[in-house]
Amino acid sequence: MSTFKAPKGTYDLIPPYSAKYLAVREAISGPLRTAGYGYVETPGFEDVNLFARGVGESTDIVTKEMYAFETKGGDKLALRPEGTASVLRAALEASLHKQGNLPVKLWYSGSYYRYERPQKGRYRHFSQVGAEAIGAEDPALDAELIILADQAYRSLGLRDFRILLNSLGDQECRPVYREALQTFLRGLDLDEETLRRAEINPLRVLDDKRADVQKQLVDAPLLRDYLCDACKAYHEEVRALITAAGVVFEDDPKLVRGLDYYTRTTFEFVHDGLGSQSAVGGGGRYDGLSEMIGGPALPSVGWALGVDRTVLALEAEGVELDLPAPTSVFAVALGEEARRVLFGKITELRKAGVAADFSFGGKGLKGSMKDANRSGARLAIVAGERDLAEGVVQLKDMESGEQGPVALDQLVPAVQAKLA
Repeated sequence: MSTFKAPKGTYDLIPPYSAKYLAVREAISGPLRTAGYGYVETPGFEDVNLFARGVGESTDIVTKEMYAFETKGGDKLALRPEGTASVLRAALEASLHKQGNLPVKLWYSGSYYRYERPQKGRYRHFSQVGAEAIGAEDPALDAELIILADQAYRSLGLRDFRILLNSLGDQECRPVYREALQTFLRGLDLDEETLRRAEINPLRVLDDKRADVQKQLVDAPLLRDYLCDACKAYHEEVRALITAAGVVFEDDPKLVRGLDYYTRTTFEFVHDGLGSQSAVGGGGRYDGLSEMIGGPALPSVGWALGVDRTVLALEAEGVELDLPAPTSVFAVALGEEARRVLFGKITELRKAGVAADFSFGGKGLKGSMKDANRSGARLAIVAGERDLAEGVVQLKDMESGEQGPVALDQLVPAVQAKLA
């Protein structure tokens, strides 16, 4: 047993469970790749001010949850708590928005870090797949991203998730609502910290998960009643496009995402089988974020889906993913000459695209066949000196137990035929 353990609130992904995570990442990114989204990867840490400005000074992420530190050189950095600000920073730094093709469509996958109270579905190190469409203000783009996320989840076999949809307005109508909400909040029995938050960004109070706070918010003014005509028309177009695509959603006038940069369209994917941590992903439009971090005006929209929570949702529904076997063929060599020959054949099989493994460590027949069984391989190749003298190997079907000789020079096509 090692002296060390994974830090509190984190986890290790190890086989065979890790195969689920790989399959989920592949399924979520699949629809994005067919819709013109290119892959981007950013550093695991950034300038702390990127998140302070973009995510918001008043958010729990910045005030309580961010892993911030100072380097030996005096740079103030933070482990990335979310992906959007980093991806937009990378796009701006590479001047992708100046290359003529807007929107810039990007997708990413990686680990993110927040200092939170660990519980099932909420970790201090977690994995997400995200997508961002940068540089275009078009309701069809918002609808496209929601449809692609819905497509990804359904391709995994998920059925019991819900899509919540709302509009947060823009710079024209949000200030009027902000003032009305602040007036309402000042009349409630709230603690000093929450009242302070209400003065900085009152929408964040609507996102407060405490039951005693939510009870007082029942009669809070709703943003939808304050939307300007342009925001109303934009939101109705998003709703119409999603509906026409056959995607079912629920209007949630109280939905507020936890980051300051959202404008207009906002949405969340929730799964009722996950208890209190029901959100499996979400996103929305963030038309002012580029300017917040020093870039030009670039209206944008995006989302991030939690790989961890998606796996939990699959387990809650009892969905078993059709995962390919890590090993299709396992070679058992009896004797040094057979080891050299079969090792070469395993290499040939792998080059031909067959998942193949080998009995390492010089074990005898009994121990090697145990390894073959544990590997889950459909076929086993067994050979000793007598087989090689005859120019054959024994090919065994691990399911039926049937076994027969195959010419050594015909082994690769014979295995491919058996596995077809």
